[in-house]
Amino acid sequence: MQRTLLIIKPDAVKKKVIGKIISMVEKEFAIRGICMKTLTPEEAKKFYKVHEGKDFYEGLVEFMSSSPSVGVLLEGENAIYRLREIVGATDPKKAKPGTIRSLFGTNIRFNAVHASDSPEAAKYEIPFYFPNWDA
Repeated sequence: MQRTLLIIKPDAVKKKVIGKIISMVEKEFAIRGICMKTLTPEEAKKFYKVHEGKDFYEGLVEFMSSSPSVGVLLEGENAIYRLREIVGATDPKKAKPGTIRSLFGTNIRFNAVHASDSPEAAKYEIPFYFPNWDA
């Protein structure tokens, strides 16, 4: 079994679609935790450090620390790959119909969710929302 992190971003929280998104993933995965929190700017910088130096980095940090987001710890077979299929492409306009981002995203920044993209990323990202998670 593999664990992964889904983050329902501030734009989706403001749209009040948390339940709809969770409903889409709970059909496919076991939910091991749910946590609502507002990342501090320092946490957001550390979370997205892989993008440091890119032109969108500062705006992403500001957005992700602007209001609450919801971390959802998921578990299942090949969970990382399967979740990314359900989430869809980063750009909601390019996401397959019926994916989370196609349904709830607005643009590349306001794309409703984040999903870990590798086992290494999941191991790094999960503790931001679930500090007592045992890898």
